[in-house]
Amino acid sequence: MPAFPETARLLLRPFTPDDADHLHALDNDPDVMRFLNGGRPTSRETVEERVLPRLLHEHPCLGTRGYWAAEEKGSGAFLGWFEFRPVDERSAAVVELGYRLVKAAWGRGYATEGARALIDHGFTALPVRRVTANTMAVNRASRRVMEKSGLVFVRTYFGDWPEPIPGSEHGEVEYGLTREEWERRRR
Repeated sequence: MPAFPETARLLLRPFTPDDADHLHALDNDPDVMRFLNGGRPTSRETVEERVLPRLLHEHPCLGTRGYWAAEEKGSGAFLGWFEFRPVDERSAAVVELGYRLVKAAWGRGYATEGARALIDHGFTALPVRRVTANTMAVNRASRRVMEKSGLVFVRTYFGDWPEPIPGSEHGEVEYGLTREEWERRRR
């Protein structure tokens, strides 16, 4: 399986079943999950039966997985994960960028560093035409990462969520970047 890029401080590697403890701890931090499910804990069973299989899934159109464990290069500490997966399983043209990091990694530039590396990799080594990312409109920190990574605001939208969480009344936001926009900025 091809490796994803390293950055100055991050190693992105494929998940393994041995990552279940890390994922369980990550998804049980109410601050980490605040904008995802209102901070509710995730059971170990859910991590093993639903979360981990999703993170281990291969995407043939990309020739790789869509989720990558993030480790701090110097210490090997688990920092969380990055998502770079096709929106349509049959096409690598549009990929979704995402990230979920442990609280200790917040505010240190890891999310932006990893996101930029994935965007660059997608446009130079993969057949990606557009990168998209979404978050709750009130999630200012995640929106700032998207902006610092080069993505631009596309729209605000309102989904019909079965279990609204605080802030969902303000909607979700989509950010995006095309290969052409990325190339223009690099000149």
